[in-house]
Amino acid sequence: MKKIEIDVRGKVFTLETGRIARQADGAATAKCGDSVVLATVVSDRTEKKGLDFTPLTIDYQEKTYAAGKIPGGFFKREGRPTEKEILTSRLIDRPIRPLLPKGFPYETQGIVSVLSYGDENIADILGIISMSAALTISDIPFNGPVGAVRVGRIAGSFVINPDLREAEECDLDLVVAGTEDAVIMVEGEGQEITEADLLEAIELAHRDIKRLCAFQKELQAIVAKEKRPVTALFVDEELKKAIEDISLEKIKVAITIPDKLRRQKALDEILKETIERLNTGEIDISTEIVSVFNDIERNLVRGMILNEGTRVDGRRSEEIRKVSCEVGILPRTHGSALFVRGETQCLAVVTLGTADDEQKVESLDGEFSKTFMLHYNFPPFSVGEVRPLRSPGRREIGHGMLAERALKAVIPTKAEFPYTIRIVADILESNGSSSMATVCGGSLALMDAGVPVRAHVTGIAMGLIREGDRVVILTDILGLEDHLGDMDFKVTGTEKGITAFQLDTKISGIPREIMERALEQARQGRLYILAKMSETINSPRDNLAPHAPRIYTMQIKQDKIRDVIGTGGKVIRGIVEQTGVKIDVEDSGLINIASLDGESARKAMEIINSITAEAELGKIYLGKVKRVVDFGAFVEVLPGIEGLLHISQISDKRISKVTDEINEGDEVLVKVIEIDKFGRIRLSRKEALREKKTVKRTGRSLP
Repeated sequence: MKKIEIDVRGKVFTLETGRIARQADGAATAKCGDSVVLATVVSDRTEKKGLDFTPLTIDYQEKTYAAGKIPGGFFKREGRPTEKEILTSRLIDRPIRPLLPKGFPYETQGIVSVLSYGDENIADILGIISMSAALTISDIPFNGPVGAVRVGRIAGSFVINPDLREAEECDLDLVVAGTEDAVIMVEGEGQEITEADLLEAIELAHRDIKRLCAFQKELQAIVAKEKRPVTALFVDEELKKAIEDISLEKIKVAITIPDKLRRQKALDEILKETIERLNTGEIDISTEIVSVFNDIERNLVRGMILNEGTRVDGRRSEEIRKVSCEVGILPRTHGSALFVRGETQCLAVVTLGTADDEQKVESLDGEFSKTFMLHYNFPPFSVGEVRPLRSPGRREIGHGMLAERALKAVIPTKAEFPYTIRIVADILESNGSSSMATVCGGSLALMDAGVPVRAHVTGIAMGLIREGDRVVILTDILGLEDHLGDMDFKVTGTEKGITAFQLDTKISGIPREIMERALEQARQGRLYILAKMSETINSPRDNLAPHAPRIYTMQIKQDKIRDVIGTGGKVIRGIVEQTGVKIDVEDSGLINIASLDGESARKAMEIINSITAEAELGKIYLGKVKRVVDFGAFVEVLPGIEGLLHISQISDKRISKVTDEINEGDEVLVKVIEIDKFGRIRLSRKEALREKKTVKRTGRSLP
C-alpha cells in the first residue's frame, strides 16, 4: 500500500493505492476531510475489431451508506443512476477521454464510487483526480495525468474548492480540469459574470491543477506499471493513393453542399462507391477504407477553413446562421416558442404548476425541492434517423442541465413568483448547437408565459480549428464542425454577463489566449442573437395564459397554521371542497392558493382570513355573549376569539347584575379597549354605544 499527500487551500488531499480493489488494472482512493472516493479502471484484453477509437465508459456512483443513510422508497438498495450521478459521470469522462490514445481498441471501463461523503463538496473533484490517478498508475495507455478543482466566488474573492456552507454564498460555481500544460474541460454557472472574471478564475484553477498533476506523477514514479503498446491502424500507401484517386475530388465537391442531409447523402454515396471498387479481395479492408476516407474528409474541411476562410455552408468563421423566433404558437400551453438557427430547431414549452408539482430530490446532502426544471429531448427524427425511443440518455440529461443552469440565473425567486416552472425543449431539427438553441427557446417561452424573468438569456457554441500556429475560432458551429474540430465551447448569458459555460476539447488543451479570443467572439455572437430575440418579445407578458393556474399568496402567523389546517387536516380539506382551489401552507405561515377561477381563490382567502383574524385595538365588533359571570361576560368577537366585557363597561349607568343588561347568546356591540402582552382582550359596550351615537349625529362610519 502506497499513500501520498498534498495540501490544497489548507485541506489535505490523500491518494492511496495497493490496499483495495487490487485485481483492477488501476485503482486509487482519494480522500479529503470526511470525503473518500474509490476509482477503478479495467481494460479488456480482447481487441474490438473495426474501431479507430478507444471504447471508454466511465460511471460515477454514490453509495447512500457514504452519508449514513438508507435509500428511500420501497426497494432499500440503490437503483438506476440519479441525475447527479449521470452528470458527474459525464464530468469525469470529458477530461479523461481526449487523453486516451487512438488505436487502442480495447473496451475500457472506469468506475468511481463514493465511499464516504462529507461536507467538503468535493466528491466530483475527487472523482476526476482518482480516475486520472488510476489510469496513470495502470498499464492502460494514458496521456495524463489530469488535475481538477472547483472555483467559487464569495463577495468578489475567488475560493478554491468551497465547501457546502461556502457554496451557498458563491455567485460562481466552476469546475476546471486540465493537464500541466493546458485546460481541457470547463463547466459551471455564474450570476452574469464577465469574460475577464471567468478567465481569471480558470487561470487561478490551473495553478492548483499543475500541482495536482505533479502530485499524481509522484505516485506513478512509485507504483506505475509498464504501459501496453498502442498499435496505430496501418494503411498501405498504395491503398491510400487508390482511395484518394477515387474519392478526393468528389469529396471536395460534396463538402461544399450547404444542406446537411444532401451533403451527408453525397458523402455516403462516395464512400459506398469507394468500398465497392476497392474491397474486392479475400480480406475485408472496409475498415481501413473508412478510416482513410474520414481522414480525407477531415483534412479537406479543416483545410478549407484554414486556407480559404470558408466553412462547409459558405459562412465566414465569425458568421452566425439565420435566426428566426416565434412565440405563442401552441394554444393550450402556458408559454411556447420556436427558435430556429440554420438547420437547428427547438420547440420550448413552459408549464406553470403549484407547490404540489415541485421535484423532490433525495441526495447525499439531504432532501430538497426544485421549483425550476428544464427537460431536453432529442428524438431521432431531428437528425433524419431511425432508432428506438428510450428514456433520456446521458447526452439529453447533460444538455438539459446546461440549459437549466443558463436560465436559472434570471428565474424569479419563489417569493416573487410562487409557481413551479417546467420547460420542455423538443429538438425538432439538429445541425449543431441544439443545447444553445434550447437556452434561446426557453428564454422566449418564459417571457411568453409571463414569468417575470429579469432579461433574455441566449447561448452560442464556439469551435476551433488548430494546426500548429494556425488558429481559426468558429462561431455557431455545425455538427460536422463539432465532429471534425478541436473544441466545443458553449457560452450562455444575458446582455450583462455569462450565466453558464461548458468547454470540451479533443486536443491536449486550450491556452489562455485562444480561450480569451473565443469568449470575446462568443460575446459578440450572444449580443447579435439577443437582439433578434428581443425583436420578437422583449419583456414578459403582463398576464398569464388563460389556462395557467392563478396563485394568490397570503401571510398568517405561525401559531395560526394549526387553525387553518385543523385536526387531521379537516379544516383545510373543507376549504378545498367548498372552493375547489389548491392550498399549500408553508412552515413560515405563507399560504399559496392556486385556482383557475379568481372568485374561488378570493372566497378561500376570505375563509382563511375569518379563521386567522385577530382582534384590533380600537375596533368595534358585533360579538356574541358566550358566558356570563358575576364580574362580567365573555364575548366572542371573532371565530374562536373572546374578550372580557367587565360589568363596569356594560352600561353608562351603574348595574348590580350582568343579566340586567345582557344574557348568554345575546349579540352585543363592543369595542376593543385593551390587548395586554399575553393577548388577553378587554371590551367595552358603553364606549361602543357612545361611538354609535356619534356616528348617527356626524354621519361618519364606525371604526
